[in-house]
Amino acid sequence: MAETPFLDRTRDGYDRTAAGYVAAFQRHLDGKPVDLAMLKAFTDMVPSNQRVIDVGCGTGVATAILRDNGAQVSGIDLSPNMIAHARRLHPDIEFTVGSMTDLELPDASVGGVCAWYSVIHIPDEHLPTVFAEFHRVLTPGGVALLAFQVGDRPRHLTEAFGEPVDLLFHRRHPDTVARLLGEAGLPVHARLVRAPEGDGVESTPQGYLIARKPASAGEEHTP
Repeated sequence: MAETPFLDRTRDGYDRTAAGYVAAFQRHLDGKPVDLAMLKAFTDMVPSNQRVIDVGCGTGVATAILRDNGAQVSGIDLSPNMIAHARRLHPDIEFTVGSMTDLELPDASVGGVCAWYSVIHIPDEHLPTVFAEFHRVLTPGGVALLAFQVGDRPRHLTEAFGEPVDLLFHRRHPDTVARLLGEAGLPVHARLVRAPEGDGVESTPQGYLIARKPASAGEEHTP
């Protein structure tokens, strides 16, 4: 996919705020057992000995947890500055600058795709393309994990950590995301919604979906 304004805005926003993000969020999954359980369940569902990619990996928080869970994982992110921090913090993991809209991976080359709060920056009209990319790179029987904020209206952030940004956070309902995944050939296997946590840090419920690519072509057309 050619570069689009939303990719440029997202890259610029996270490049500007990468250092502040590390300081504020590098331990943000500590004490969140539901989130950790979804990451563990996803890891356990990845077909044996198959690679996992963490798309929109940021500074590698979820990537490192997937590694600790036993995944053969690497990370991809739009922001060179976020990737630089990820490499510094987790030198044993491979991190690459790239976009989930056009993954530079062969067809059927990974057993798992983790999109941990990263499709939140993808506009509605581009989600089918992103989910088609997930389907393309997954092996038959491979799984995808998505985490996102639940809601009806996007949040527009114009300042973060003292820096001007232009970041749009798309909030969606699990049924909507599940439908789009299913249309991309990735039927949802598990879904979960939890209440906001963190004494006001989270303002909306949080949604989690695990989808699985059918193990055979015939399964994709089974009602």
